[in-house]
Order: sequence, then structure tokens, then C-alpha cells
Amino acid sequence: MKPKIVYIGPDVGWEPIVQAFGHLAELDHAATTPESLGAALKDAHALVDASIRVPVTDKMIAESPHLEVISCASTGTDHVSRDEVQRRGITVISLRDHPEVIANLTPAAELTWALLMACARKLPTALEHVRGGGWIREQFPGMMLNNRQLGLIGCGRIGGWMARYAMAFGMTVVGYDPFVSAMPQGIVPRPIDDVVRTSDVVSVHVPLTEQTRGLLSAELLSQIKPGAIFLNTSRGAIADEAALLEGLKSGRIGAAGLDVLDGEPDIANHPLLAYARENENLLITPHCGGFSPDAVAIVAKHAASVALAALLGEKA
Repeated sequence: MKPKIVYIGPDVGWEPIVQAFGHLAELDHAATTPESLGAALKDAHALVDASIRVPVTDKMIAESPHLEVISCASTGTDHVSRDEVQRRGITVISLRDHPEVIANLTPAAELTWALLMACARKLPTALEHVRGGGWIREQFPGMMLNNRQLGLIGCGRIGGWMARYAMAFGMTVVGYDPFVSAMPQGIVPRPIDDVVRTSDVVSVHVPLTEQTRGLLSAELLSQIKPGAIFLNTSRGAIADEAALLEGLKSGRIGAAGLDVLDGEPDIANHPLLAYARENENLLITPHCGGFSPDAVAIVAKHAASVALAALLGEKA
């Protein structure tokens, strides 16, 4: 009997999975809702998750007696509850376990750089100004990036790409990452408080773990260089969001670009979103940094191959 693999995510990831593995497994494309995923998992042997929008709860896992593998087409797995996973010995795999697959995938870094540019040049409000018939450039002074400093919190794959972009714009780059033995080219290692205090742009690129939760604390954010731009495209809980909001309100933080919020996707009443609706110095995108169809097709197919190999007792 073929193993059943449930996929949750965009169609662009589903199609290459069907083409590559449709003859080897029973495949089911669940809708991106808790109800659909929970129902699909009840008789599944593996989950391939290219969505990360739907929490994989202990209840879902407990009600899925055949589930052996959860393979995520993402570097983060914090949306997967761990109690039942650990009790059952279910294998949870992410792209962090296969760095060779994602080494040259750049959408998340590119989105981060786009947020940096949008904040530095006040692009959204400048565009709206012209759409409304305005043409007053003095309302939109921009930060010249040449000779400015980019500070990276996390200097792995995405941090390395950010450093490349920054150097192309004539910026110097400093970084903090105790888990990187050799910094990528162009990044000068510094203590985290020094990175925050001296950088014109602070950009966060670390996974969410118990060690990184709240890493950008209220104390650290209070030391940020006045007028600096703050970027977070990793996970919302890495930064103290209340302190970030206060920094934006006070003007200490000049602008922020976020692709993540703590508690997403349930963000309707999030304080940062409420602030962004009324203020120009906070830009928020819907955790779309890694969503590029060509990249999704690659990582979804890989996640499925890893799941199938694990089910068959093979090494991917």
C-alpha cells in the first residue's frame, strides 16, 4: 500500500510534487485551514508543509495515528506543536537541515532589502502622494545609504545576502551571530549591543528558538541609534514588539519594515498593525518574503522527497 502524504501550501508547490511522486504515494492537497488539514491528516503518514499559516497542533497530531513525518518547506517550524511530536517520536524536518538546497534561494533577502529601500525612501507614501495629485518632493526626504552602516542580527544565509546587497550600495556591515564560526565576507563581528547602538539599519535574520525569543529586548531596542531603520523578516517573537511600537511612537526608531508579527496569521487586533494603519513609518507585509513561485516549487518538491525517503527508511 502506498503511503499517504498530505501537502498544504500553494499550487505552485503541489504541481511538481504530483509530477515527481504521484506514482509512489497517495497525495492529498489540503486547504489552508485548520479544519481541512486536521481532516486530511487523520489517515496520513506524512505532512509536507509549504504554508506555515496553519498551526499544526497537538490535537491534530494526536488524532493522526499513522503520522510519522512532518517535513516543512521552510526554515522555521515554530508553528508545529511539540508535545505530541516528542511523545510519539515523530520526525520534524525543515530546510535548516538541508542548507545546500536553499543556499542560492534569495527571495527572503530580496524582500528584506525591498523593505529597507521602501523605509529609507518613504516609497509607499510618496507613491500615494503622486496618486493624489501631489508633487512636493520636500515631503519625502530619503536616507542616503552610501557610507551608512547595516547591522545584522544573524549572519547566516540571508544575513550573508544582505551583506552583499549593502556593500553594493556602499554601506559598511557589522553583525552579531554566536553560531557562525566564520562570518560571511564583508561582515565585521561585533557584540549585539554594539550592532544595535551604532547601525543606521538593524536587520534581524535568526530562527525563533527558546534562545532567540525576545532577543531584541526592550533594553536593546531602547539603545538603537536615533532615527535608525529596524527590519524583521524572521519571526515576530524575536523582538519585543511592545518596545518596538514605543520606539516608533517616540521617533527613536525612524522607521520599521516587518514581514512577520507575533501571533500571525491572527493579526486583526495586533497593536503594530493598528499603528501601521495610521502612521507612515511602519511597513508590514504578510510573511511573504520566501514566497516566490520558482523558489516554492524547489523547496516543496524537496520537502516531499525528504518525507517520502523518511517513510521508506531511506536517506534523502
